[in-house]
Amino acid sequence: GRRWFPQDTGRGSTQFEEDTEEEPKLKYERLTNGVTEILQKDAASCMTVHDKFLALGTHFGKVYLLDIQGNVTQKFEISSVKINQISLDESGDHVGICSEDGKVQVFGLYTREGFHENFDCPIKCKHCGLFCFVLLLLYERNWLNRWKTSVLHEGEGNITNVKWTANLIAWANNVGVKIYDICSKQRITNVLRDNTSLRPDMYPCSLCWKDNTTLIIGWGSSVKICVVKERDPTQMRDLPSRYVEIVSAFETEFCISGLAPLADQLVTLYYVKENSEHVEEEFRTRPRLDIIQPLAEGCEEISSDALTVRNFQENQCRDYRLEHSEGESLFYIISPKDIVVAKERDQDDHIDWLLEKKKYEEALMAAEISFKNIKRHDKIGMAYINHLVERGDYDAAARKCQKVLGKNMDLWENEVYRFKTIGQLKAISQYLPRGDLRLRPAIYEMILHEFLKTDYEGFATLIREWPGELYNNMAIVQAVNEHLKKDPTNSMLLTTLAELYTYDQRYDRALEIYLKLRHKDVYQLIHKHNLFSAIKDKIVLLMDFDKEKAVDMLLDNEDKISMDKVVEELKDRPELLHVYLHKLFKRDHHKGQKYHERQISLYAEFDRPNLLPFLRESMHCPLEKALEICQQRHFVEETVFLLSRMGNCRRALQMIMEELADVDKAIEFAKEQDDRELWEDLISYSIDKPPFITGLLNNIGTHVDPILLIHRIKEGMEIPNLRDSLVKILQDYNLQILLREGCKKILVADSLSLLQKMHRTQKRGVRVDEENICESCHTPILPSDTAQAFGVVVFHCRHMFHKECLPSPGNVRIQYCNICSAKRRGPGSGILEMKK
Repeated sequence: GRRWFPQDTGRGSTQFEEDTEEEPKLKYERLTNGVTEILQKDAASCMTVHDKFLALGTHFGKVYLLDIQGNVTQKFEISSVKINQISLDESGDHVGICSEDGKVQVFGLYTREGFHENFDCPIKCKHCGLFCFVLLLLYERNWLNRWKTSVLHEGEGNITNVKWTANLIAWANNVGVKIYDICSKQRITNVLRDNTSLRPDMYPCSLCWKDNTTLIIGWGSSVKICVVKERDPTQMRDLPSRYVEIVSAFETEFCISGLAPLADQLVTLYYVKENSEHVEEEFRTRPRLDIIQPLAEGCEEISSDALTVRNFQENQCRDYRLEHSEGESLFYIISPKDIVVAKERDQDDHIDWLLEKKKYEEALMAAEISFKNIKRHDKIGMAYINHLVERGDYDAAARKCQKVLGKNMDLWENEVYRFKTIGQLKAISQYLPRGDLRLRPAIYEMILHEFLKTDYEGFATLIREWPGELYNNMAIVQAVNEHLKKDPTNSMLLTTLAELYTYDQRYDRALEIYLKLRHKDVYQLIHKHNLFSAIKDKIVLLMDFDKEKAVDMLLDNEDKISMDKVVEELKDRPELLHVYLHKLFKRDHHKGQKYHERQISLYAEFDRPNLLPFLRESMHCPLEKALEICQQRHFVEETVFLLSRMGNCRRALQMIMEELADVDKAIEFAKEQDDRELWEDLISYSIDKPPFITGLLNNIGTHVDPILLIHRIKEGMEIPNLRDSLVKILQDYNLQILLREGCKKILVADSLSLLQKMHRTQKRGVRVDEENICESCHTPILPSDTAQAFGVVVFHCRHMFHKECLPSPGNVRIQYCNICSAKRRGPGSGILEMKK
């Protein structure tokens, strides 16, 4: 088990040092003050614990009332011999005392009301009116306020221990443990003694009520847990109404001197004897206080502490007592020359142990979790920081400052100066407060100056991360300028200086540095702070830095920097002007129309691939000027396009044939123009050039009758791939025939289908009802009396007539509607015809 070694501190307390890494469950201190003086002259024989005070009996027959610190409040001279037992009632107003000379006293602590009894033998124990030796008596007050005596037990030797709870009394004698029910006035059980080889007077029985129905018995090395239960009424017969069940029984390693409950666990005081290695005899060692967990079949040890009480080498098992205070979980280990108090360790004790083991992180976490319950340890965080600094882990110490120092700015400044002293300002810099709560500006400036001396990169990082209002911006700008005098081209310092100027809203200075460095953030700076007025004279610099981004920005903000201003600034840099005007034209073909003439030269010089697309898409380009430039530079494709656009297609075709010698392009050009004269010119030009003839034979079939070309070919001319070309012409002709036949079949099929549909439609009946009228007499088409014979003529156009209203004689079959026929012949003719 775990061993504890008490040391007197000289301040009335005891320290116990642990020799393992496992945290103890209990903490210990000696009961001092008045107790120390008493035990120097006398020896403790017994003690009882009340919530209000302690009562201590001695070997010289004295009883002392003590407070919980061990100070004497009252003293009673009871006898000249040993006090065996002291008992208090629940209120703490009355005390019962029995001594070795056979005296029993019960009296009020404040009224002196009570009685005295003398017996012929030593009284070993007394509890709430019970006197115990060979005879167990119960003293009760009757209604006349007199004491009534009842014998509970006799005839089985000395009674060594009695414990009373509610209506149950338990006592132990040489045979075993009995339990008596006051309500039914019956003894309900007899638990026999184990370890019969041990002398009962040397190894007395320990009894303890855990609650009103659970009794814990410790005798020798055995422990039994007994529960008093109600018997089933159907099984009573002549048996008591209650019975006892042993729910747990187990053996321990040493002899038991005392028992006390701790929640669902058990605190056990052991008397320990060990065999010597040199001589064949036993010697007494420190008593042990264990916490054990009872189980159905055995127990589990939770903790075990060896206690160095004074004169433990001279003590026997019967010299130790264990008393406890139920309200506060205090346990008193009583020995003749020493009284030790054990109590559960609280959160403060847990933190103490963690700090002792240098587990600062866990101690800090425990303090944060239980901050409402701890009474000290407000310096845990600082202790942890000091430990980390001493260990040389400066980064961890600085990081912990953020959590420990919190909003205490004074502590923060102290820590900053400490880190400065040990040369570790860099470690704490990234954790300094920078929100609503801030340190003095001088603190931040001190750290920035430190970085500026040794670490430009770290300095730049802090400038980017720290808000500009943390420090005096102009003081830092001045310091940076001083360093730039020594290293004027240092890009990192220049960039940082630009950021400082930005914080100070001196954007023109920042922009100048960014442009000088060609920094990518220049465009973001312009947009963010609307610096377009500041860049009107810096357009060339922006374009030199990044043409695409600069042009996009200028075009997106044309309302702030006009197109004319940009063109004026770029007039001496035609290559940049071309980039700007080209993007402008791509966005809007009409916006920069007054510069289209100038763009012809710019495209011709810097971007010929886009010249022809520009000429095709521009509607404001002067064709004569463009033609002149293209002819000067001998741009054939562009010249051909311009000639065709100006109507000189024959000259354009001639250039294609002569300059380009590309029959496919010539044919394509002729196809685009769709001019028969161009085809004639193309044939005339190609008739003496066999390769051109081959090209024409392969492509002319779908536009011009190939016979015209074939008839003009001179006999004997050798034409490359002539057979393949003729085959292709025939294939093209067959294809055309097939297409025509296919179209004809489709046309005939569609016509027949539509005719059949029309015929089906015309064969359908036409609905005639009372709402229809005659188109001639404008009366209802149906007579009022449908039983009479009548005739109606309905045309496919849905015009209806009475048969007698038709203009033609009744015997002649009318095939056409007069109204529709009149509409086709002209206005008024139908009416005239109907009037006839």
